[in-house]
Amino acid sequence: MKKLLITGATTMLLAGAAHAQSSVTLYGLIDAGVTYSNNQISTAGNGHSNWELKSGPVQYSRWGLRGAEDLGAGLKAIFNLESGFDLNDGQFTSSNRIFNRQAYVGLSSRDYGVLTFGRQTDDMVDFVAPLSLTGTEYGGTHFAHPFDIDNLNDSFQINNAVKYQSPDFAGFKLGALYGFSNQAGGFSNNRAYSLGISYLWGPLNFGAGFLQLNSDAATPGQLNSNGAVTDTTGSSLLGVLTTQPVPLGALSSRQQTWGAGVNYAFGPAVAGVVYTQTNLTQLFQTGLSTHVQNFEGNVRYALTPAVELSAAYTYSRAGGLAGGGNPHWNQVSAMAGYSFSRRTDVYVQGVWQGVSASSNSPLGVAWINGLTAPSSTSNQVEATVGLRHRF
Repeated sequence: MKKLLITGATTMLLAGAAHAQSSVTLYGLIDAGVTYSNNQISTAGNGHSNWELKSGPVQYSRWGLRGAEDLGAGLKAIFNLESGFDLNDGQFTSSNRIFNRQAYVGLSSRDYGVLTFGRQTDDMVDFVAPLSLTGTEYGGTHFAHPFDIDNLNDSFQINNAVKYQSPDFAGFKLGALYGFSNQAGGFSNNRAYSLGISYLWGPLNFGAGFLQLNSDAATPGQLNSNGAVTDTTGSSLLGVLTTQPVPLGALSSRQQTWGAGVNYAFGPAVAGVVYTQTNLTQLFQTGLSTHVQNFEGNVRYALTPAVELSAAYTYSRAGGLAGGGNPHWNQVSAMAGYSFSRRTDVYVQGVWQGVSASSNSPLGVAWINGLTAPSSTSNQVEATVGLRHRF
C-alpha cells in the first residue's frame, strides 16, 4: 500500500512538472476612438466632413493564443494564432479567415534561432516598422505613409510562409522569409520573399528590410487566390487605380520594397529617421509602372512616466509615371497619450496630409490611411480621441 501511494505521488509530481514546461497564453488588444475628418468624398461625389467611431485608430484590435512547449536543451515548440476584429460590429476583419493576422507553428532554439511555418509578417514589418511611428503604439494606423505602400503598418501578411529569425549575435539579428505560390506550373505566380537585419547597440537601434512580391496575372481572372498575398487592399494604392479591391499580391508583375531606419535614445526621448522605396512594375488594368519614396523623421518624448508625446513628418514622392504626373505628399502627425496603467491608456492624435500633383495624375490624391474615403481636395485632416486596453 505504501509503495502504491509513493508511486501515485511520483506520477502526479512528474505530470505537474511536464505541465509546467508547457504554456498557452490568451492575449489581445482593443482600440476604439472617435475620428473626425474633413473633405471625405461622399456617396454624392462631393467632399464632406465625417465623424466616425473607428476600431483600431492606432493599433488594430485583435486577440490571440500563443504557446510553447519545452523540448529540452534550449529547444521549444511554439505556435501563435492571432485574429483581428472590428470592435464596432464584432466581425472578423477578414471574412474568410478566423486567424487573419497570424497563424504559425515552429521551433525556437536558444542557440540557432526560430523557424516557423504559416501565415506571418514580412521582414519590413519586423525590422523597419518598429523604427517608424506607424509601426508602433506611438502613432499607428493614421501615421502610415501614403497608401501604406511599404506595409510598415502591417496592412497585409504573407501566406504559405517559411520564416527564420536568428538569435542575437553581439547585437545583430537576421531574418528571412519565403511565401510559396502553392500553384502547380506557377511557381512565381503570387509568391513573396523577404530579408531583414537589425543592430542594437546601447541607445542606437538600426534596422533594414527588403520585400518582393511577384504575380503572373494579367487579368483578375488569372489571380492566384491561394498564393502568398491574398489580402484585399481596402484604402490602398490599388483602390485608387482600379475600381475593385483585388488582392494586393496581384498589384503588379513585380513589387519591390526596401527600407532602413535608425532610432537613437537620449534620456526620456527617442528620435529616428526612416527611408523606404517601393517599385511597382506593370500594374495590371492600368499599364503603369512607378516608384514611391518615403522620408520620415520622428520623435517621441516621455514627459512623465504616464504621459507620452510623439510626432512625425513624412515627405513622399512618386516617380516614373508617363506624362510627368508624379505627385508628392507632405504629412504631419502628432499624438499625446496618458496611461492609467500598463494595460490601459487614452490618447488624442491628429494628422494633416497634403498632395501636390498635376490634374491628370492617377496617384495625386490625399488619403490618410485608415479613413473611409479619400479627400475631394488636395489635403485632408483627421483628429481622433481614443481608448486602448491590452490583456
